[in-house]
Amino acid sequence: MPSHVTETQKEKFDKLDSFICQNKENPGSLIAVLQEAQNIFGYLPLEVQKKVATGLNIPVAEVYGVVTFYSFFTLEPKGEYEISVCLGTACYVKGSNLILDKIEKILGIKAGQCTDDGKFSINACRCIGACGLAPVITINQDVYGRLEPDEIPDILRKYREA
Repeated sequence: MPSHVTETQKEKFDKLDSFICQNKENPGSLIAVLQEAQNIFGYLPLEVQKKVATGLNIPVAEVYGVVTFYSFFTLEPKGEYEISVCLGTACYVKGSNLILDKIEKILGIKAGQCTDDGKFSINACRCIGACGLAPVITINQDVYGRLEPDEIPDILRKYREA
């Protein structure tokens, strides 16, 4: 389990403050600071973005602009198991939209959301580069291809019981 799960909010902010102090004099340190903030908190809520902006003496709008521009930053918490459903052309033609619908129904969340228990989050992506296995999902580093919607419950059960 990541260390940030057991840390209090104050400890997380103290850790972020320390990193900001070490880097605030370095030109162009915003991305590095945001990466560290996301490592600490798991995502970048507005409260964290404000702390970064204040610490680096830049506008919150600039921080938000960077966070929303780069796809590796997230405004929403991610689950322990991050499910990516490919909606690229090859996968979509083979029914990936039905796979996504099934996952959303089973987990009770939509793409871009995280389950209340923090176990799963869903990401709808454009292409994961496994078109020959269409339709494809990944769960963290595990790849599942040539899927049918009725296979989804058994796949998710493995991760629920892990």
